Amino acid sequence: MNVAGKSISVARSIYRWLVLAKGRALSKCSPPHAMPPATLNAALQRIEADLRQNILPFWISRVVDRAGHTFYGSLTNDLVLDRTVERGALLTSRILWTYAAAYRQYLDPAYLAMADYACADLFARFHDAKYGGFYWSIAADGTVLRDRKQIYGQAFAIYALSEYHSATGRPEPLDQAIAVFRLIEAHAREPQYGGYLEAFGRAWEPITEVRLSAGDQNDPKSQNTLLHVMEAYTNLLRLWPDPGLRRALTELVEVMLRHVVDPATGHLRLFFANDWTVHSDKISYGHDIEAAWLLTAAAEVLGGAELTARVQALALKIADVTLAEGTDSDGGIYNQGGPKGLTDGAKEWWPQAEAVIGFLNAYQLSRDERYLAASLRTWDFIDTHLIDRKNGEWFRGVTRDGRVLAKELKVSFWKCPYHNGRMGLETVRRLRAILSHHWPQNS
Repeated sequence: MNVAGKSISVARSIYRWLVLAKGRALSKCSPPHAMPPATLNAALQRIEADLRQNILPFWISRVVDRAGHTFYGSLTNDLVLDRTVERGALLTSRILWTYAAAYRQYLDPAYLAMADYACADLFARFHDAKYGGFYWSIAADGTVLRDRKQIYGQAFAIYALSEYHSATGRPEPLDQAIAVFRLIEAHAREPQYGGYLEAFGRAWEPITEVRLSAGDQNDPKSQNTLLHVMEAYTNLLRLWPDPGLRRALTELVEVMLRHVVDPATGHLRLFFANDWTVHSDKISYGHDIEAAWLLTAAAEVLGGAELTARVQALALKIADVTLAEGTDSDGGIYNQGGPKGLTDGAKEWWPQAEAVIGFLNAYQLSRDERYLAASLRTWDFIDTHLIDRKNGEWFRGVTRDGRVLAKELKVSFWKCPYHNGRMGLETVRRLRAILSHHWPQNS
């Protein structure tokens, strides 16, 4: 390394140390807050009420097909069912994660019963007993429709099964999660350039059509799959401290930092060739802010001062950029942008949910109340525009000027309780921790 290179390396090391030192100092002190505890308490109560009186009861009462011992795959805003649609393992996995996590937090037996029901559905209808892993989708009559092994879907199975084990202590879900992890490592890890490939055939053979959905590109690697493999591996490592899993997660976090997140812009690059040549200039604001807090969680599980400092500094940069470029004046998060600015001003449910957590995470890292205010402002947007007080749950989204996307489904292949359910669980837990730390008498 030449002198200039050494100087840059030293400067980076000093910067990372300063970021970490600042974070440690902030975590040990309780600076005065402009936002009164009553405001945080009120937000906490509203969010928890939406979670426990709206989101979680809705899926139990409206989406469980008791006659078929499964779940409905399509429901309109007016609660009209379509019993003929394709249904994915993804929906069942996300229901399983949501209710396992809710049971772990609240110990409500109704949540455990729902998680049990989802786990039974996942294995009865989607598990591939011959080749391992889970099919992507089934037809309305229960026959396998798409038997491909989409790595995004395998990741959500790991995420859900590890959470189910955490909630129940039952060994079988953890064993199954580990089995899927080993399949991903054996077949999907890209050996030359790192990261994970998108999809395979039923027997884990290569296929040419690998796109996740009709709106995605047919590229061998995507931030979306990598992000959720990281999320799944993080959850699994909390329960199973295997050296191989730790090594895989460490390498994946480095892939995210080196190839997926653009440090200059604070945005995620979305699609890639095998060698990480970038194939898209689109910006997904929801994925940006979701990645900020999921990277923070991965770094916390892995430990290490240098990695923690790098990730925390990046999480704050992403939060700043999301606030500046991806947030409307009403607190809502736009869907997409590009190099020339906004390209899709609609505001779907999931970017809002991820922004509430992502901004709150940035506040916990920095104690900068701009982020706390942004988190609560996005929640206010949700409360005003997305919660369906007539028929329950949340609308899928609204236009930029607040009109409901009426043709979008409330329950579908992709519309699920995972994003908004997780927002409720995470935000309640984090707000309680903030109140307990700064105002113990209010906790």
